[in-house]
Amino acid sequence: MKIYTNVIVFLIINFGALAIGNWLMADGPQKEWYAGLNKAPWTPPGWVFGFAWFTIMICFSIYMGYLFKLAPQSKMILPLFIIQFILNVSWNYIFFNQHQISLGFIVILSLSIVISVFMFYYLKILGNKSLLITPYFLWLLIATSLNGYILLKN
Repeated sequence: MKIYTNVIVFLIINFGALAIGNWLMADGPQKEWYAGLNKAPWTPPGWVFGFAWFTIMICFSIYMGYLFKLAPQSKMILPLFIIQFILNVSWNYIFFNQHQISLGFIVILSLSIVISVFMFYYLKILGNKSLLITPYFLWLLIATSLNGYILLKN
């Protein structure tokens, strides 16, 4: 399969995940519950989240497209991707919809671990293309710290 086909498939899946996650959080960031939380001083403005996730999903889709092309025999790729998908989508529901800050922290920490597995396990196969997953990993570090701060301060 050509790389472009892989990337398009992953763009559809990954932006679908963002849409599902957005729907599941049910306007959580605008609700009184979230507005009343003690948030980290380094919490970025709301528009940054949309821009970050847009950029992350483009980079991650290209990363996954290359990974499927260069390591089609790896039996870990699809299960890791599915786990990533579930964790990514479910965090929105758990944190914003259900207000489960502790469980949300566990979910986002787990997602960070899954992305770090992608990042380091496939480094030799992808070489410099592994840089494409770096924005996802860095954003998860920030998001985990934001969730952790809310967990500790509320």
